[in-house]
Amino acid sequence: MDAESFKKEFLPFHRKLYHVAFQLLENEADAEDLVQEAYLKLWDKREGLTIISNPEAFSVTLVKNMCFDMLRSGKYTLSKQAVELTAIHETCQADNYELRDEACQVKALIACLPQQQQKVLMLRDVKECTYEEIEHITGLNAINIRVLLSRARKKIREQFNRVSNYEGRRN
Repeated sequence: MDAESFKKEFLPFHRKLYHVAFQLLENEADAEDLVQEAYLKLWDKREGLTIISNPEAFSVTLVKNMCFDMLRSGKYTLSKQAVELTAIHETCQADNYELRDEACQVKALIACLPQQQQKVLMLRDVKECTYEEIEHITGLNAINIRVLLSRARKKIREQFNRVSNYEGRRN
């Protein structure tokens, strides 16, 4: 496959590939970098791409799998959490203090959960991943995911109610 046919066949999906990467990674720079890496992988394998019947589906699957690999890596998760906690702090100083304070409390409670519960809760409730996608990212089966999710939600609910009731008694 030459450069012109590669451009015609794969570049029209750039916006969609970026959207998929951004939805999963929630970071513009990481999504852009990942899409560029995907294009490099496609270019390196360009001779074998001629047999692909649906280049769009192939490209989307490639980007999703690359995102899952990135999310699965411990380094990305730790750096992402540090960025999110910084963003939470900035958000907490906004206009609507009561709602922002409650959001900060919930996010702090999430940060105190065991790592697997954090990961499953963030993937399901924040990033709105399907159970199948979470299985792929974490390597856990659906039953384990549901149990971890249930326990995480229950723990957050209990601790949030405990904190809220304590603050209500103080006023």
